Amino acid sequence: MLFLILAFLLLVIFPWLLIPLAVFFLFNLLLLPFGFTLRSLLNLLTIPGQIWQIATNRRLRMNHALEHATINVIEEHYGPQQLSGFAREDGFFIKGPARPQLIEEAARIGLRRLQQGERELAIHRRCGTSIAAANFLASAIFLFLLYVTRHFTLFNVLLAVVVANLLGPLLGDWLQAHFTTLADVEDMDIVGVEYRVPEFGFFPLPLGFVPTEFFVRTRYYH
Repeated sequence: MLFLILAFLLLVIFPWLLIPLAVFFLFNLLLLPFGFTLRSLLNLLTIPGQIWQIATNRRLRMNHALEHATINVIEEHYGPQQLSGFAREDGFFIKGPARPQLIEEAARIGLRRLQQGERELAIHRRCGTSIAAANFLASAIFLFLLYVTRHFTLFNVLLAVVVANLLGPLLGDWLQAHFTTLADVEDMDIVGVEYRVPEFGFFPLPLGFVPTEFFVRTRYYH
């Protein structure tokens, strides 16, 4: 807020600064469709491979499901949290301020509920799969419009983004359910939770600071 006030005062005192700012804005606006085209082509080439790489790794999908279940359990009790995560074959990371006991308890509850058949816990709307799905849809729609109209227009970019944001969550949930998570975790168990506290340069200050990175280690019976 303070930055906006200072910027406004600066423009009032020196109105001629509006000219280079306007030129910079219009220049970037004109280049936006071209940049979006390049990014769309890159998304179409890379995103399917990334999804397939996860889909063919059973343990990664199981840990991905448990990662989502852990965050879902926490958010059921405490509402939306600033938590994110990513899975590995031997467990998964959770990033964000939390108590280690909470993370471990939520992970064990999530595992038990998945084993009891609550497959919906394996799906989370903030998952990177859903973001990738929205990006893929926006790219595909934009390139289709470009092929049909033969014009690089800002309207095509906006239309592609709007449609992708409407349909992306549905596609993301479907991809999670069938390709990037696996709710069948009967032969899975939790070993424990490892964590670390923030360090500030050469002076680590572990006392009184809430950990912000956790690793939930898992194991398999088969």
